[in-house]
Amino acid sequence: MLNAESVKQVHLAPGATDLRKSIDGLSAIVSAVFERDPFSDQWFVFCNKQRDKLKILRWDTNGFWLYYRRLERGRFKWPVQAGPALCISRRQLQWLLDGLRIEQPQAHWPVHANIAI
Repeated sequence: MLNAESVKQVHLAPGATDLRKSIDGLSAIVSAVFERDPFSDQWFVFCNKQRDKLKILRWDTNGFWLYYRRLERGRFKWPVQAGPALCISRRQLQWLLDGLRIEQPQAHWPVHANIAI
């Protein structure tokens, strides 16, 4: 089940990815291009050229999960960035899945109190 609360780090593949690739092909991209361990507790997100489909690859205990989302209308606001991967927060992932940009300048960012005991 897709539970964004359990994710520690989310990595977006910049540009378009051939989504005909399945678990083996996407995990090879994670290893070779991202230079990350596909067996880690990180999530890896890929989007197609038309920006209407995406896949999320993640490892869970003894197997991979591969989530697939296809929009019937609209496009994902996929970021344009050069480089191997973009690390985002789970909040930004939720914005992306909701059809928003990962940069939300009017959003309130979490505040963490420093309490000395």
